[in-house]
Amino acid sequence: MTVSRAIGWELDGMPRIMRGAGSYLYDDAGKRYLDGSGGPAAFSLGHANPEVNAAIAAQLAQVACGYRYLFTSDVLEQLTEMILRYCGPLFGQIVFASSGSEAIEGAMKVALQYWVARGRPDKCRFIARERSYHGSTLGALSLSGFAERRKPFVRSLLDVSFVSAANVYRPPVGVPPAQLAPELARELEERILSLGAGNVAAFVFEPVVGAAGGVVPAPPGYAQAVREVCSRHDVLLIADEVMCGSGRCGTWCALEHDGVAADIIAVAKGLAGGYIPLAATVFRRDIAAAIADAHGSVLTGHTFSGHTAACAAGLAVQRIIERDALLERVRTRGESLRAALQASLGRFAEVGDVRGRGYFIGIEFVRDRKTKEPFPEERGLSAAIGRRAFQDGLIVFPCAGNAGRGLGDVIIIAPPYNASDDELSELIDKLSRAVEASLVEAHSA
Repeated sequence: MTVSRAIGWELDGMPRIMRGAGSYLYDDAGKRYLDGSGGPAAFSLGHANPEVNAAIAAQLAQVACGYRYLFTSDVLEQLTEMILRYCGPLFGQIVFASSGSEAIEGAMKVALQYWVARGRPDKCRFIARERSYHGSTLGALSLSGFAERRKPFVRSLLDVSFVSAANVYRPPVGVPPAQLAPELARELEERILSLGAGNVAAFVFEPVVGAAGGVVPAPPGYAQAVREVCSRHDVLLIADEVMCGSGRCGTWCALEHDGVAADIIAVAKGLAGGYIPLAATVFRRDIAAAIADAHGSVLTGHTFSGHTAACAAGLAVQRIIERDALLERVRTRGESLRAALQASLGRFAEVGDVRGRGYFIGIEFVRDRKTKEPFPEERGLSAAIGRRAFQDGLIVFPCAGNAGRGLGDVIIIAPPYNASDDELSELIDKLSRAVEASLVEAHSA
């Protein structure tokens, strides 16, 4: 299913984008759209920010890109220092890329190269979770427990072992929410032992699941529990923070909320705020040292790794977020935004769950709130809500299938970190109207 079909329209029916200004986008007919989801949670500072555009223009006036394997640059070094500072003293090296899929591929390759450098080449298997999505390249897709997106490519994917999703709202049958973290940690440990710890390179997970689950935060205690399991069995922990990281959840590293450090982190989307594609694989000092001792350098990268103008964009975005204390705003205002959405939408019996962290919020719709029974797949409820919101000038991110077998409807809200209170109120009002109209239509069909 293409993205256009998933949200309810075809490419040839899409409006033509002309310009952006802050939290708004404008098409060629002059219609204004409030960007309530940052596209797919990518636009952390909105659109056409004059400071970011000026930083990009200044860099382009000097040089667009110095090939990373011939040159360094001021912006590359300054952005590297900033990201490592945000990630903490355990981290010591970054491989830049242009997309989240590339950042995940980089994480996989760093893990594999590390174990070869340690003289343990048999540690080449990966464990991931059901209802996860890690990217569209074959390696990243291999890690993704997202059957709808894997199906056409399944014969060419890596042999990855999957464990249960970590979803408090939809836990495994027979597992009470209070026992979810220890039960899932036990499952992970059993899977490592069944594969043989000497064969497992890493466990990969999203601290807050994005499109595959509809914004599902790790249950309390889960991150600590899986961190302990991985450390006990000498398995690397890879955090996919492509969608939930770079401040989206109110802390720069999403796992900071859980008090846990991964071994390797993949970041993208909000890193350069969508101004120029930019992503990064960040890893611990000891991993970097082992690879350097054995091989001299990390054997992953791309033509545009560390693209100079992209780094200028990322540096400008991150400096504004830091200067204007936007992570604190996301952290505190995110709580009130979620409460306001709950208050506005809670009147609809079909709203089963409003969840998330910071400015990363998922709203799950169900046919029966008590049983959590999802709407039929053919009803296409989330797509219908997204379509109606768009018609009314609001961009949200519909996703489906989180309840398994194509079932489940979620709307993701992920506004710019600097969205005004009036813009957030407009978001809530327009979403409420779209939900009401779509539910009336769903029940009359």
